[in-house]
Amino acid sequence: MPDPTMQSPLHHLSLAARARLVDASCGVWANEIPLLGYVSLRGDAGEAAFVEATARAIGFPIPTAPCTSSEGGGLKALWLSPDEWMLVGPRDRTTELTAALDEALAGIRSQVVTSSGGFTQILVSGRDAERALGHCTVYDVAKLADGCVVGTTFGRSSVYLRREGNRFCLLVRRSFADYIWRFLERAASPYGFGVAMLGDEVRIAAGQAP
Repeated sequence: MPDPTMQSPLHHLSLAARARLVDASCGVWANEIPLLGYVSLRGDAGEAAFVEATARAIGFPIPTAPCTSSEGGGLKALWLSPDEWMLVGPRDRTTELTAALDEALAGIRSQVVTSSGGFTQILVSGRDAERALGHCTVYDVAKLADGCVVGTTFGRSSVYLRREGNRFCLLVRRSFADYIWRFLERAASPYGFGVAMLGDEVRIAAGQAP
């Protein structure tokens, strides 16, 4: 029996083969950032011991203000709700990260769960990215500040949407990834849609060689 193979939820779309350098030919560019590591963290943001222990474990403070994010050392912490965060980073660091959190949070009411098999991210950019995303969600994308993250609708599904400067990152559940990609591609088609070659900084964040 062949060894199991780890594949992203969008591997069947052959995005790597379709990717090209971003240019002016398309108004919207997107690609999947595949096979990252995801750790779901739950606890009481009002409990100083929880916040301090988490900061020691991951190397920077988790965001406690609604709809914000923080990052450091190649990791990102996304605020999802008053008692829930998603930690995102290279997949090969997930075991080390969960072990550090479990040790730091021993005796503190909390929950740490590896969710790497359940999520993926889609990076969207381009001069018309904001307009195209506006066709996909009821949230006013133009009002999303840099570094902020919101949970919102996306067609008949949902995503966590984060602005990163002039681009957007969609955190999506694996089971809805195909639907969300195709919905995005259809919404972006009037502006011209291309699969973007991922930059070195994205590949490094994913633990891949640049």
